Amino acid sequence: MRRKENCPGPLSRRSFLEIGGLSACGLGLGEIERLRAESTAPGKTSSDTSVIFVWLPGGPPHMEMYDMKPDAPSDYRGEFRPIPTNVSGLDVCELMPMHTRCADRYNIVRSVRHSFSDHGGGHKRFLTGRKPAEPTGFVNDAPMAGSLAIKSLEGKRKRGALPGYIALVKKNRHAVDVYSFGSAYLGVNTHPFIVHADPNEDGFKIESLAVDSKMIDRLDDRVGLLKGIDSLRRDIDSGGVFSSQDHFNTQALEMLGSAEVSDAFDLSREDDRLRERYGRHSWGQRAVLARRLVEAGASFVTVVMENPYVSGVKWLKNGTYNWDSHAVNCHLFDDARVRLPIYDRVITAMVEDLYERGLDKRVLLVVTGEFGRTPRLRTQVGSQTKVNQPGRDHWPSAMSMLLAGGGMRTGQVIGATNKKGEHPVERTMTPNDVWATIYHHLGIDFERTFNDYGGRPMPILPFGQPIRECLPA
Repeated sequence: MRRKENCPGPLSRRSFLEIGGLSACGLGLGEIERLRAESTAPGKTSSDTSVIFVWLPGGPPHMEMYDMKPDAPSDYRGEFRPIPTNVSGLDVCELMPMHTRCADRYNIVRSVRHSFSDHGGGHKRFLTGRKPAEPTGFVNDAPMAGSLAIKSLEGKRKRGALPGYIALVKKNRHAVDVYSFGSAYLGVNTHPFIVHADPNEDGFKIESLAVDSKMIDRLDDRVGLLKGIDSLRRDIDSGGVFSSQDHFNTQALEMLGSAEVSDAFDLSREDDRLRERYGRHSWGQRAVLARRLVEAGASFVTVVMENPYVSGVKWLKNGTYNWDSHAVNCHLFDDARVRLPIYDRVITAMVEDLYERGLDKRVLLVVTGEFGRTPRLRTQVGSQTKVNQPGRDHWPSAMSMLLAGGGMRTGQVIGATNKKGEHPVERTMTPNDVWATIYHHLGIDFERTFNDYGGRPMPILPFGQPIRECLPA
């Protein structure tokens, strides 16, 4: 069971707000972050290796993207055709022509699999590197890999105001358990700092840092107040609540007024042509922001790319919100005709930008969802269209993903599935091998242990090895 992180004792929310000064002067950032514990992260930065982890919730269709089967039977292969890239033998979907120009700068892995076909189970299985105790639901019983990474890097990275672990998500989808980003037994201090504002909107700002400049003068008083009650806190704190509060206050105070933080989040510093290259919509501008954050020193930045229909395109009646392309949800091919060109532009802009800025050795880019889609097409009546339409269901037995940067040898297709795209036949791997590759890049010993709720030592990864083809040349 998930341990409760909030205090059930007699101290009221009103008392907490009075201590933090939230209602009085707008400086209670630490209290905001504690009360919204799902939106916080430790304040560590890095000047060396980093990861951008692009999460595609719902399960992207591997046979419409990176593992097309043009010679398979018609009820498997779908409507689209593969097109060649600048790397011989590496083909992609015709809807992703920008991928063809930079294939020498990324790798496609086609042979990862696991056994959890529910979205919740798939999220937890992929993101934690463990088989979840409960195959449904999104609340983790083990920490998400980003939390494990940032916990492992404590004391190894230079201290700074920018959080080490940041997640860029859509507002109203930003609770930590929406995508199984929870830190479980590592505690709320290792949750990501969640940014849910849309970087494409005019006046984009981080809400918890949007403090009137007149209030900055009161910072010294605020710090003095917090220090003045430290001894009282430690005397009465038996549940760790005030210790957690200290962490959140420290992080908030470090971020307030920091030129490092304000510069990292200031997209107006980017050339307009580059921002256009990524796409002037929420997917594209979150991707630009992710690059800025790792460039500024964040160690692990997650970018959720879910709904293309809030990204400057008109809603398609037979489209779907995320990548969950069941026939009942959408017309798979019509949805892809809208979704994949947007995805194509954003991902290739990220790849090219990392290389052009000389970040390709320091930053590892990983793009994936929780599983693939059924190789065999299924036709059903759509819930919105009320007509028969094609789709694919959940399929954890085969999935494809893109990796770039990280000092890797690139321009490779790693692994293969059978002629119908059903299961791997070469280099069968699991999500753990992907995480082992990521941890290796970050310099983390993934055999290191952290104690679970019962005090039992748990390794960062119970099994898995770095993908040898993805190790630096």
